[in-house]
Amino acid sequence: MTLDAEFNENENESEKAKAMNPGGKSAARASGLTHKEFDDLVAEAFERIPEKFRSKVKNVALLVDDEPSKETLRENGVPEGETLLGLYHGIPATERGDAYGVGATLPDTITVYRKPTLEAAEHEAGADFDWGPPTERMKGRIRDIIRDTIWHEIAHYFGMDEYEVDAREVEGTNEFKA
Repeated sequence: MTLDAEFNENENESEKAKAMNPGGKSAARASGLTHKEFDDLVAEAFERIPEKFRSKVKNVALLVDDEPSKETLRENGVPEGETLLGLYHGIPATERGDAYGVGATLPDTITVYRKPTLEAAEHEAGADFDWGPPTERMKGRIRDIIRDTIWHEIAHYFGMDEYEVDAREVEGTNEFKA
């Protein structure tokens, strides 16, 4: 598993990325969390996935991007005003077959989206959100959101569709257990 960071800091940020908090700062920037700190939390969250599952994840790159593109949201049927925290893109392990990997094979990807993750942590914190440097409690919540996102995307890697993953989340049968 590799950890690659890919940032989309350009002038074409979406309206969601430009959303301002009452203090006038974008939520993703106001968290005080640097790109490197976020990348470190992603790597740490992946390491918290139980080894019996993590060791079975093959030829998958773990990426970080600021937010999903409008095209990605459209392709994945995400309604207007909603977003993604993460995305698995590739051929699930259950569908790879014997010919998979013969010759050059690009890795599948699990992408964690930084801005929506930070916004989710901010939303959960509500009025208690600290616009200064992130507290350990806030870093812990961000870490948990990232871990749950990666866990969700790994379920897709193992062949579960969105309905199956969502049903297990509602039932509590796919909760992360260390």
